[in-house]
Amino acid sequence: MNIPSIPLGDWIESGLTWLTSEYSSVTRAISRFTQTGIDVLNDSLMWLPEWALLGLIALLCWKQAGVRLAIGAVAGLALIWNLGLWNPMIETLTLVVFATLVAVVIALPVGIAAALSNRLYRLIMPILDFMQTMPAFVYLIPAIPFFGIGSVSAIFATVIFSMPPAIRFTTLGIRQVPVELIEAADAYGATRSQKLFKVQLPLSLPTVMAGINQTIMLALSMVVIAAMIGADGLGSEVWRAIQRLRPGDGFEAGIAVVILAMLLDRLTQSLRKTRRS
Repeated sequence: MNIPSIPLGDWIESGLTWLTSEYSSVTRAISRFTQTGIDVLNDSLMWLPEWALLGLIALLCWKQAGVRLAIGAVAGLALIWNLGLWNPMIETLTLVVFATLVAVVIALPVGIAAALSNRLYRLIMPILDFMQTMPAFVYLIPAIPFFGIGSVSAIFATVIFSMPPAIRFTTLGIRQVPVELIEAADAYGATRSQKLFKVQLPLSLPTVMAGINQTIMLALSMVVIAAMIGADGLGSEVWRAIQRLRPGDGFEAGIAVVILAMLLDRLTQSLRKTRRS
């Protein structure tokens, strides 16, 4: 007995075709706005001389995490500069920063709402499970019909891929605030917004920062993968090395990605510790 297969793929393709045709003006406007933001941030970082930006990053590391991270940042960034990968590193940093900002702006309100509403919490958790178990490459597929080849599609795929941790940790942090403190705020007549902004969010900030840290790491990994759809940066250097069978160049770009990941990870962890103290 032959059981007819469900045409799920056809339904998805039809849905994407309908969305791209009906909302093409919206996607074009989003694409122009996003590309402008990417260009402005990238040009601003490129405008600074290499030594000046390196010094600013080292100063930030020293202020936030101490002299050890500052020395490590100088050594790592100097190596990237020496390898001739400074401009691709800046392009990757631009995409990561932009995608993380968009993801956090979306994730924080959603996480707060899920923490305050049990019904929304039960609805959104399976969606986050689905998003986190979906292979990263799959997110590149719907990005192309909406925004074409390039950095905008990379931002779209990166935001979707990196959002779940920020939502989860925001929800978790607020839900872990001790009930006694909430009851004390109620006893003093605090409104719902006062409890949120003066009790729940400040106490949950270290957990929220942990979620943002994970979002940054996922964004960096996705930006590298997004080189397959035309995103610039270190990922494109890796992809070019694969295409040309030049493993040395690929390892150099991979080392640069590791240095950037470690630097961003240590910086966000230091911010988390600062907020906790």
